[in-house]
Amino acid sequence: MTDAGASWTDERVELLKKLWADGLSASQIAAELGNVTRNAVIGKVHRLGLSGRAKDAKATSAAPRARKATRAPSAPAPIAPQPHSNVVLAPIPLQPVREASEVSADDDDVAIPMSERVTIMDLRESMCRWPMGDPTKPEFRFCGARSITGLPYCTHHARIAYQPVADRKRERKLARA
Repeated sequence: MTDAGASWTDERVELLKKLWADGLSASQIAAELGNVTRNAVIGKVHRLGLSGRAKDAKATSAAPRARKATRAPSAPAPIAPQPHSNVVLAPIPLQPVREASEVSADDDDVAIPMSERVTIMDLRESMCRWPMGDPTKPEFRFCGARSITGLPYCTHHARIAYQPVADRKRERKLARA
C-alpha cells in the first residue's frame, strides 16, 4: 500500500477537482492521474466533499464519450445459484371442496381429540400449528399432531390450508353468485 500523502500533491488534487467537475468517472480520473486506483479517487473525492458529477454539456463532452465508445460492452453478471432446501414436498391429496353448509363448527373437534391438542407453551417444531378454537378463550389450543416435514401443519390441516389456485378462484366465484 502506498503512502496516501505522497501521491496526493496539491497539483494532483487540483487536477482531480477539475476532472471531477468535468464529469469524468473515478476510473477515468485514476487513469489520467496515473499511479492511483479508482477507489483512491473515490475516497479523495469523498474526503474533499466534492459534489456529484456535473450533468450539463461538460459531462457529455467529446473526451468522456470517446472513452466510453472504445470500451467493450460488459457481459451480464452471472446469476448466483440460490440455496436450496433439502426438503422435498410431496403433493398432498386434497379433499373435495365442501359447501359452507356441509362444514360444521365442530369439524375440528372430530379430527383431533382434545387430549392431543397443545397450548402455545407445549407447541414444538414438529407439531401442527393449526389454531383450534377462539384465541380469546382459555380452551384455545393448537392441533399438535405430527407436522409434515418443512410445513407448519399436519396432513389433515395442510389439505385445508394449501389448495390449488384454480379451486380457490372457483370458490370465490361461487361465493359471489
